[in-house]
Amino acid sequence: MSVTAFTDVRQAARLLVDEMVADPSGLTSPSIYETARLAASAPWLDGHRERVEFLLAEQHEDGTWGGPAAYGLLPTLSAVDALLAVAEADGPQQVRRAAGSGLAALTRRFSRDVRLPDTIAVELLVPWLVEQVDQRLARMDRERSRALDGLPSRLDLPADTGPLRFVRELLRDHAGIPAKTWHSLEALGDPAVRSPTVTPWDGAVGASPAATAAWLGAPPHSDGARACLDYLRRTQARHGGPVSGITSITYFEQAWVVAALSGAGLDVEIPVQITDSLRTALRATGLPAGPGLPPDSDDTSAALHALDLAGKPEPLDCLWGYDTGSYFQCFSGERTPSTSTNAHILTVLADRGGEDDPRHVEAAGRVGRWLVEQQHPDGYWTDKWHASPYYATACCAAALVRLGGPEASAAVDRAVRWLLDTQHPDGSWGCWTGTGEETAYAVQVLNHGPVPGRAAGEAILRGRGFLVGHIGDRGEDPPLWHDKDLYAPLRVVRAEILAAVAATRRLAEVHNGALP
Repeated sequence: MSVTAFTDVRQAARLLVDEMVADPSGLTSPSIYETARLAASAPWLDGHRERVEFLLAEQHEDGTWGGPAAYGLLPTLSAVDALLAVAEADGPQQVRRAAGSGLAALTRRFSRDVRLPDTIAVELLVPWLVEQVDQRLARMDRERSRALDGLPSRLDLPADTGPLRFVRELLRDHAGIPAKTWHSLEALGDPAVRSPTVTPWDGAVGASPAATAAWLGAPPHSDGARACLDYLRRTQARHGGPVSGITSITYFEQAWVVAALSGAGLDVEIPVQITDSLRTALRATGLPAGPGLPPDSDDTSAALHALDLAGKPEPLDCLWGYDTGSYFQCFSGERTPSTSTNAHILTVLADRGGEDDPRHVEAAGRVGRWLVEQQHPDGYWTDKWHASPYYATACCAAALVRLGGPEASAAVDRAVRWLLDTQHPDGSWGCWTGTGEETAYAVQVLNHGPVPGRAAGEAILRGRGFLVGHIGDRGEDPPLWHDKDLYAPLRVVRAEILAAVAATRRLAEVHNGALP
């Protein structure tokens, strides 16, 4: 890679920032789960044919949809249910074949004791969709139109409906449901339709097309539904029919992109619109991933870190409400604590030191100890927001390097050894296959510190060589982030790749006399 090519990295970063300013909603990959929900519940919405075609095109050879292993369960359930709905409405034979292949895969690949991934609302969505598919199969049997010979009349899959019944009862009794549940409102059935306890924001319910369609209900729609209809039409037009699972990641995208580019020392001006957006969104309880979502400590700490890097620091008071005394929770009532969230919080606390508040030093030490305790014996971390251990490991290592001390340093050393042991022959890293995103995270960990050792330096250069071919990536890597199913925040991923290439430029010059 020549100096001209490095200039191209800067140019790519500037273009990325310009795109972010022009499109403040943020850019995410289309979702199989969410697209299938609209195909099933909103065939009246523009783009229905394109959504069905998307589902047919995205089915794997083994009949499943979505990610590997158990990550395929929810998107496959959603797609099968949607295609059965289309088949019930006299859909083409191709749809029936795809639905039958999906049903066969569900019975062959997944069992009742399958371990569900820690994706958003999985404990509600899986039993709900099992219930939905079973009901459709029963109707097709009664009407003798099933035409799916040899397949069971019901699914033998995880179906603990206890949590689902509890939330449905809350909604039915107008008692109100937690705001975080609005994002998965579609699982709650008829009580969700025009529920007075759920309030759309700019036409969207929980930043989710499926939740919005569930709240809106079937036609005819009154004049009061115009904002929701406009939102759904805009959202489906973005990808030409298919939809994303989360349709506004304004503050998430801004914070992560600014932190990645500025943290790597890329000479890219961050427009005042972005920093003003983050500062304006901060409240006493922090900020959310995007407008219409509840605030959380992950996006809050990432935004605070981005503002620190941009030279516009804000008080950290909004974080203390998430402190449990040992670690920080993302939001009240969460199932699983997040290592990456606590790493982001530790990063902010360690960078601030004790200058503003003595609580910073105490909390930083406490969170650092908690993170060390969460490390896997092999040297990596895992996290609730991402399928890959390379993401969590990058977040935790970056935070612990800032913290310093013997325990933190030993944990980072273990992470480095794990990375050196798991690099692929082509220079990449990845939990399923080598990806630009995961390689960027690995390179960032190995590049921590003033001068990497020989083994780490050589691994960085091999990884950097792989990343050079991914500078222009716009979604080629598989989705790895947790929503209801796996998704990719496309600009965030591009920023991490650019940052890794930029941060390792000097090392490449020292080792080779020129950039690789």
